[in-house]
Amino acid sequence: MLLGIDVGGTHTDAVLIGRDGVVACAKLRTNHDDLLASIREVLSSIVAVAGPGGVARLNLSTTLSTNAIIEGTADPVGVLVSGGPGIDPEAYRIGDHYFVLPGAIDHRGRETAPLDADAARAAVAACHEAGVRVHAAVTKFSTRHPDQEMALAALLAGRSDCVSLGHAFSGRLGFGRRIATAYCNSAVWRIYNRFCDAVEQSVTELGLAPGIINVLKADGGTMPLTVSRSLPVQSILSGPAASVMGIIAVCDIVEDSVILDIGGTTTDIAVFAAGAPLIENEGIAIAGRPTLVRALRTRSIGVGGDSALTVSRESVRVGPRRLGPPMALGGPVPTLVDALNIQNVIALGDPRASYQGIAAAGAPFGFDPEEVADAAILNAVNQIRSEVAAFVREINDRPVYTIFDLLEGRTVKPTRVYVMGGPALALSALLQDAFSEEVVVPESFAVANAIGAALARPTFSVELFADTATGRLTIPSLGVARSVAGNFSPAAAEGEAATRLRDYLSATGADPGEAPVETVELSSFPMVEGQVQVGHNIRVACQVRPGILSAYKKAVSQSC
Repeated sequence: MLLGIDVGGTHTDAVLIGRDGVVACAKLRTNHDDLLASIREVLSSIVAVAGPGGVARLNLSTTLSTNAIIEGTADPVGVLVSGGPGIDPEAYRIGDHYFVLPGAIDHRGRETAPLDADAARAAVAACHEAGVRVHAAVTKFSTRHPDQEMALAALLAGRSDCVSLGHAFSGRLGFGRRIATAYCNSAVWRIYNRFCDAVEQSVTELGLAPGIINVLKADGGTMPLTVSRSLPVQSILSGPAASVMGIIAVCDIVEDSVILDIGGTTTDIAVFAAGAPLIENEGIAIAGRPTLVRALRTRSIGVGGDSALTVSRESVRVGPRRLGPPMALGGPVPTLVDALNIQNVIALGDPRASYQGIAAAGAPFGFDPEEVADAAILNAVNQIRSEVAAFVREINDRPVYTIFDLLEGRTVKPTRVYVMGGPALALSALLQDAFSEEVVVPESFAVANAIGAALARPTFSVELFADTATGRLTIPSLGVARSVAGNFSPAAAEGEAATRLRDYLSATGADPGEAPVETVELSSFPMVEGQVQVGHNIRVACQVRPGILSAYKKAVSQSC
């Protein structure tokens, strides 16, 4: 059986799925001071049902990396960069320990200026003196020739706990994106690996094998926990990704549609075009910096069941802050859940505490509790509606990429709104009043994100570059670099890229049948020097697309 755990801002959900459907599920409030305690508790309840031998795979989504960056708890990073001619690397300065070093690689992977080893050693020493223990090393065009990055890694050996090399994240070009990606990866490396240590310990204590653990990525696929240890940046936004994969699992979506996952802390919004989720093809922005982290296209807003109410003479507003649980559950301030309690939309905890808290908030302005509750609920629904409209407009102002295709000239016009998350059913009628589109709440609305985490299949992509004039082939994300003959063909390149990707997936324990490999780009350009063709520049991109394990989808799919 497959187990999915989604650690959200308010609740931690777990679902155990067998060939015949959901076997067990658990939901509890997330302990922000000890995320591991939340995972251990839901894991224990599921193992009590299935037994340690009954869980074949555990897929986990977590907000840990995202929160570390947003909350400023990530490590300081020493960034060593060399650029050469073109855009000044200073344009991409990030963090307090950023060093630009002489050295250059050109677009064909040829070293045009050697790395200044003395300057590099001085930078390493300065980081050490400042107590910096994690680093990022990025050189322009390292995807074509990573030797200068490897030289920097060698200089950092013994003085760094983690060195993120730019070429390891993607074969796509984008110097600034590569710097930001390597920086973020090292920044969250320590806190993420401590989390991994604790998860593995808990799994072992419960009698499960640590090798069954996978982590959801931002693109909706999974990677083994062991792999994620060196690539924690890929786990950013795994929570919204779980929501998207969950709705794919429980519903057969064929139309343009909007997905809302209304949690306790945020509402995550996604948009589908012709039944396919949209993707940030170039990479998401993290803390305002564009990166190479490929991700499902989502938006999160600070409206959720636990969002605090702000009451003034002019308005009542929900969020974006979450200051604790609802007053009905002993929280310090009134929340959206308290407003829903007063209006009898839900019945949670102690309704009297909800009433007293909202009454106290409205009294200074002459509002009775029912007025405040009505205004709060209306504000929450209107915020969601306006953000959806803005998101759709933004999508239609740019090229639309789904996980399958680039839809050129395509306008997305949603006809349905699928709603999931704890408050989904309670808010569905109000949302239907706000939206002209049909509002649909799946049966598994409360734990659909955990279902998505459980059934997400492994994903990975590789880019192969071959320059037959220089006789060099590289696959940056796999660390492959070898020589090739002058007659190396595009067909041979495509075959090698696919084979290398399959071999990598097999090495991580993925079932090849669950992870079909496809070629998404194949190009070959003649290289001419002195009016004579000297070879070809070949690029191949292969991927395993995000998706749901089809054998289990039948068991959880519902009429939506």
